[in-house]
Amino acid sequence: MTENAISIQNLSKIYAGGKQALDNVSFNVERGTIFGLLGPNGAGKSTLINTLAGLVKKTSGTASIWGFDIDDNPRNAKANIGIVPQEIMFDPFFTPRESLELQAGLYGVPKSQRRSMELLKAVRLDDKADAYARTLSGGMKRRLLVAKAMVHSPPVIILDEPTAGVDIELRQQLWEYVVELNNQGVTVVLTTHYLEEAEQLCDQIAIINHGKLITNQPTKELINMAREKIVRLTLENDIIETPIHDAFEKVEMIAGSTLEITYNKDKMNAGEVLSVIQSMGLNIVDVTTKEADLEDIFLSLTSNAA
Repeated sequence: MTENAISIQNLSKIYAGGKQALDNVSFNVERGTIFGLLGPNGAGKSTLINTLAGLVKKTSGTASIWGFDIDDNPRNAKANIGIVPQEIMFDPFFTPRESLELQAGLYGVPKSQRRSMELLKAVRLDDKADAYARTLSGGMKRRLLVAKAMVHSPPVIILDEPTAGVDIELRQQLWEYVVELNNQGVTVVLTTHYLEEAEQLCDQIAIINHGKLITNQPTKELINMAREKIVRLTLENDIIETPIHDAFEKVEMIAGSTLEITYNKDKMNAGEVLSVIQSMGLNIVDVTTKEADLEDIFLSLTSNAA
């Protein structure tokens, strides 16, 4: 048995008219991880997901889910994946319970093995089990989509922008459930525009842009790619001119007595920055530092690849 939940090798997709949505993309998603798939709008994320779902026919390359090739064993591949789409899709004339029962039937789950109420309870919709889906709020409909993706107990679930347009409380509830699923052994692939979510949740992050894979690294290593750090200093007295030093990448005066100094952490540390400032006869009364985050890395990589 392969150790990868998803394996993608040299995957390309060229639509009619010549638009290349995926360009020789290769990466693996290890079992039991939360994997972030990030990229700007139009980068190719949805095409990749729809290819795995069997909704888009690839031009070349291979892809497998839980060891099953999506072309050679499409039924087994689909049986091992659940997908929560970005668009809210539902039948307004079915109740949540009926929707899950129908979805389970489509996957061939015997009635005795269906978990409709268990899933509705997990996504906090058990009290709406028999209400028409059209009466649910947008957030409730998103939770229903998550439950529908889990009816056949797939070992892999893909969440395509699951928290787009929902409130903070619902986002928190969804992520709590995602972490709980992952703790139970479910491999999660997540696309999101909320970079802080990916930074907090994902073990590994791949970024694609213009159909190309531009990085695929453990989250901690990706964050460590940032070489620049910022230290904000509040000085005892106002200054007229900003201090200059060869090791400073940028010095910005926020106010008369407040400076933001950007420096390369490979060349010096925060303590050395303070020493340089003090050696110039400036007294420091307060210090704060800012670490680079995923947003900084994301913007840097996608702009360089543009």
